[in-house]
Amino acid sequence: MSTTSLEPIPRGPAIRRGLSLLRAALRGQGIDPARDPLAASIVFLAVPMVLEMLMESIFVVVDIFFVSKLGADAVAAVGLTEAMLALLYTVAGGLSIGVTAMVARRTGERDADGAAATTVQAILLGMAVGLIGGLQAPRLLALMGAGDTVIALGSGYTRVMLSGSGVILLLFLINASFRGAGDAAIAMRVLWLANLINLILDPLLIFGIGPFPELGVTGAAVATTTGRSVAVLAQLGTLLFANGRLRLRARHLHLHPAVMARLVRLSATGMFQIFIATASWIGLTRILAGFGSAALAGYTISIRIVLFALLPAWGLANAAATLVGQSLGARDPGRAERAVWIAAFMNLVFLGAIGILILATAPLIVSWFGGDAQTGHIATHALRIVSAGFFFYAFGMVLTQSFNGAGATWTPTLLNLFCFWLWELPLAWVLSHQSNVGPNGVFASITIAFSTIAVASAWLFRRGHWKASVV
Repeated sequence: MSTTSLEPIPRGPAIRRGLSLLRAALRGQGIDPARDPLAASIVFLAVPMVLEMLMESIFVVVDIFFVSKLGADAVAAVGLTEAMLALLYTVAGGLSIGVTAMVARRTGERDADGAAATTVQAILLGMAVGLIGGLQAPRLLALMGAGDTVIALGSGYTRVMLSGSGVILLLFLINASFRGAGDAAIAMRVLWLANLINLILDPLLIFGIGPFPELGVTGAAVATTTGRSVAVLAQLGTLLFANGRLRLRARHLHLHPAVMARLVRLSATGMFQIFIATASWIGLTRILAGFGSAALAGYTISIRIVLFALLPAWGLANAAATLVGQSLGARDPGRAERAVWIAAFMNLVFLGAIGILILATAPLIVSWFGGDAQTGHIATHALRIVSAGFFFYAFGMVLTQSFNGAGATWTPTLLNLFCFWLWELPLAWVLSHQSNVGPNGVFASITIAFSTIAVASAWLFRRGHWKASVV
């Protein structure tokens, strides 16, 4: 999985250059994002980052597809376990913010030993946090409201998934190191590997095909954890033996208290940042619950469509974050700033087009997800209201991630705190309960809050204090 820069992107017609850049992004070769032209570097990093995020989301989809053959109780066990794992994903996402920022900064400084030392500290931290284990799986399912049948069917699944929490953390954190170093294609490939193994093992272990034992819903957990474990082994093998941008040697394999302290400081803020955003979605759901099941179902359908549409935009935002960290490490804040604005305008073109498409075809898109007429009506309104803000989201997503890439993690954290908890949630309550718009008031609060973040982020970014962040 070497990422040595080879075969530079040729000059010539735009289509030819675009296809060459796409091939380079998938191979992880041909571009040095720390020093090559910014537009090409952004695409080079964004393409594998988008595919990486897509691969991570496929795990649950594949599990649900096969487990659904076992009945509603088995599906309920998977759903409840995923709800419990949401906290773990919050921790992993917050830790990843700190890891990417620090590795990107060291990479920009051409400090290969520093980037490697940070990666080792991330691995040690992931192993320590991952010692949660799954011994209390039945009790946790009961606390989540599961009935006796669900507990009997799902305890094995929950136990295996929670026991594999360390593997989940390592997969997230090592991939964060690869992204920070500019090796986004490696992060993408290991998730391809994990998903392929999960896809093959799921039916074999759930239904006991051939020589494999019939494990039922527990088989889905074994397949998923096995796929992720093999992916982690591939990550470690790449770090130790491949000739990439990030390479571990024996001298790096020990605790660096100062590096660990910086990593924990950045990551703790990142975790709080993600927790604020996650809790705000829960708050919106609670407000919508007062309008009945149709409102909740319509909201769920529309938000899932929106989140899927935003996946490529997150890839551009993460690419900008990596370039900011690397450019600041190279003591070139001008390049960092240019990278952010280029990524933001690229995101504007992409998300703007997607937003217009959704506005025009919302009823058709919603119809693909089934549901009754009332649910479809609410989902259509929600989709149109939320997607109307895509032009703002394009800038907000890139700018907030760029603060994280610079190590200025408190800036987006405080923005989330104000815009989601002190602005979005009260606004959602007032618009939905104190006016005649009902659930549409909740949907409007989402658009207003994210647009507010975009405007505030742009103002803070232009002030430039993020350029002085120490990582």
